[in-house]
Amino acid sequence: MTVLGRGKRRVFTADVNNHNTLFGGKLMAYIDDIASIAATKHCRRSVVTASTDSVDYLHPIRPSDAVSLEAFVTWTGHSSMEVFVKVIKEDLIGGDRRIAATAFLTFVALDADKKPVPVADVVPETEEEIKLHESAPLRAEMRRRRREESKKLAGYLALKQPWK
Repeated sequence: MTVLGRGKRRVFTADVNNHNTLFGGKLMAYIDDIASIAATKHCRRSVVTASTDSVDYLHPIRPSDAVSLEAFVTWTGHSSMEVFVKVIKEDLIGGDRRIAATAFLTFVALDADKKPVPVADVVPETEEEIKLHESAPLRAEMRRRRREESKKLAGYLALKQPWK
């Protein structure tokens, strides 16, 4: 396994919130984009985001920073892929680099009819990849349980329009 998605972004004033840090939603869009590239390159098929499992913001990203994202598939199920994204911020003037965020997402490979199709296994190579691969089954079980709970909760949610 190798890094299948890589990208860099500059942070501009229009990208930040009232705390002068990168909007979380903007970073989430960058993460979903790079993760979809990694998933697509792994299976060489169309993919769909099944879930954003977690996004952990570790350090604020400011307009003086550039953002680098790296993504790779850490584990596969039958047709699903867990993708890990590492977000590195770099102060463009001082050169300080830090892990600003990490994320796990799940994608499903689709055929031409938009039906799930099998994907190849992952073969971890680096120490980082091996650690993420070894811990993936536990995350997969947590995703399964969370999805079951989400389905139960959806059964209790109202569909009526609140403005009527």
